[in-house]
Amino acid sequence: MVAVSASPRRSAHNRPALIALVIVAALGCLALGWWQWQRFESASGTGQNLGYALQWPLFAGFAVFAYFRFVRLEREAGTADTAEQAPAKPRRTSKPVAPREIPEGLLPERPKAVRDDDPVLAEYNRYLAELHANDIDQHVREAGLRARDTERSAG
Repeated sequence: MVAVSASPRRSAHNRPALIALVIVAALGCLALGWWQWQRFESASGTGQNLGYALQWPLFAGFAVFAYFRFVRLEREAGTADTAEQAPAKPRRTSKPVAPREIPEGLLPERPKAVRDDDPVLAEYNRYLAELHANDIDQHVREAGLRARDTERSAG
């Protein structure tokens, strides 16, 4: 007698809540597409309604596509987990598996922000801040306001 152990992971096809969500989302998108099509055919319909009527079925298709993609990726991850637990057997795949990470050195390095503690630059920045403050004070005086009148009150 051969004992069959149950898999600790549930099959992605056996997820009623996820399947129900995909069905509700797809049917909702199709209903919205039908509604936009009726709006387009009415006397007040515009080309925008036609565009939406064509977009909503695409959204429904994307919900179904995303579900099947999720199932496939979960199945691939499940086979990778069992392959790590089982002894390594040479196997042939008919389709090459795409890498999941970008190899090191493929992309150019991101430029690093220069953190330079240059005293001349710091002095110049203080000078610019002082000029800005003086300019603001001058505009306030020209407007006939006092500096304390320009602050907002809390109450």
